[in-house]
Amino acid sequence: MGFENVFVEVAAMLAVVTIIGSVGLMLRQPLIVSFIAAGIILGPSVLGLVAATEPIELLAQMGIALLLFVVGLKLDLHIIRTMGTVALATGLGQVLFTSIFGFLIALALGMSPVGALYVGVALTFSSTIIIVKLLSDKKEIDALHGRIAVGFLIVQDIVVVLVMIGLTALGAGTSAEPGALATEMLWVVLKGTGMLLFIAALMKYVLPTLTGLMARSAELLILFAISWAVTMAAVGDALGFSKEVGAFLAGVSLASTPFREVIGARLVSLRDFLLLFFFIELGSGLELGTLGGQVAPALILSAFVLIGNPIIVMAVMGYMGYRKRTGFLAGLTVAQISEFSLILAALGLSLGHIDRETVGLITLVGLITISGSTYMILYSHRLYEWLSPAMSVFERHNAYRETEYDTDEALRPEFVVFGLGRYGCGIADQLMARGHKVLGIDIDPEVVRTQGSENMKVRFGDAEDPEFLGSLPLARTRWVINTARERDINMALLNSLRREAYVGKVALTAANARDAEILQRAGADLVLRPFADAAFQAVDWLLGSSESVQPS
Repeated sequence: MGFENVFVEVAAMLAVVTIIGSVGLMLRQPLIVSFIAAGIILGPSVLGLVAATEPIELLAQMGIALLLFVVGLKLDLHIIRTMGTVALATGLGQVLFTSIFGFLIALALGMSPVGALYVGVALTFSSTIIIVKLLSDKKEIDALHGRIAVGFLIVQDIVVVLVMIGLTALGAGTSAEPGALATEMLWVVLKGTGMLLFIAALMKYVLPTLTGLMARSAELLILFAISWAVTMAAVGDALGFSKEVGAFLAGVSLASTPFREVIGARLVSLRDFLLLFFFIELGSGLELGTLGGQVAPALILSAFVLIGNPIIVMAVMGYMGYRKRTGFLAGLTVAQISEFSLILAALGLSLGHIDRETVGLITLVGLITISGSTYMILYSHRLYEWLSPAMSVFERHNAYRETEYDTDEALRPEFVVFGLGRYGCGIADQLMARGHKVLGIDIDPEVVRTQGSENMKVRFGDAEDPEFLGSLPLARTRWVINTARERDINMALLNSLRREAYVGKVALTAANARDAEILQRAGADLVLRPFADAAFQAVDWLLGSSESVQPS
């Protein structure tokens, strides 16, 4: 039931997706799951509305490029260096574990060795696109576990590129020639090195001046950013790497410029709109007719991915000295297979290595794990609360990696401020200006490194982590202040403080009047509403009815 006019077809698709997304929202379902379901309904298995596959694929690829570009914008070379070791160890460890045990499970299910090999490798790769989108929506992309997750997802992307090249060479018969495959791999390394050197030269000699000129017009700066992201994605693809790698490096190349925050903020809405077409394309590509006989094997393999992959990540990170909570939150990001897994299956089918049943099996595992892991990541903090007692085996007695971010262990603060954004730093600065001792806490390692000073000590930590609360010097603390406006975070902090028998006062921050009322009933001594409070004081000052507020 396709349309002759592509514009009308896209309009109909958007209408259907909006309706399904609204229904999913009323049922409290994640939008990603709703969008994939919309793709299945729009695809050939149900309504058959998706006929113009090329325009949708183009829009999807643009969305992917912008997503990875924005991720790259948030990273700089210092962060890449500090997270490189754990990202490499975790990424390669998870790849080896999943491929070996996935292969053995597939063999046990009666598959041929070649088919089992494809299944084992397909289970290895996680979706960078979906994970980054979820972490960005949760505002955890800059948290320690978010940075580590992005690092090992990039490692996975590099591995999948090498696997694709190897399979293509094998299918073309080049493996019969002595050393041909090794030569191909060496050529890939040389191209990658050349690409990195080229980008490094641009970062040093060209991009700072060029972005400064473009920034004279906000519209021109954003246009340049989009064109740069798409161009580098195309270059990465042309050199034999993925578009994701090219777009990511494009973002990294602009991460050291003073305009990265402006560019990132302006591109968010466009990125989210274009990513919609990726999820439509993903769902519409699922052929439900080939999936019926694969349900039982798919459930077994999906359970392995949903449980086994996070376990290996927690084991590696625990061995390296990270706390079990950080390992758990990072581990959940690999509890699904990737769109690359489906591409790998399609490549194997085209080369004659596997049959359609195996493709259907991998596809069904993808649908189950993407949907399941979405819920796991969205409710990761609740899951951790339930499972925490059983996870001590994944943590060393001294989680020394995360204590690197602590700037002072001996501080006895009067005020503890969670969240060192503009609002949190403003509160801390005012308290210190009046002679009070303040301890600042943030989940972003880079903020911890840059915000510490002689007057304010800063520690790395999360308001939702009950074990972290137990490590704080709260005996003489008068106020604990949380500047995050998410209700769940505030409630978790309040409950943890009660468990620690904290006797001081608690100030929480609410996004609206309803949340403020809930937090007050829950026991908060003070509820802050930044915009409402500022507006109230501004009006008092304008009308001359407040003696406490003086003009600066």
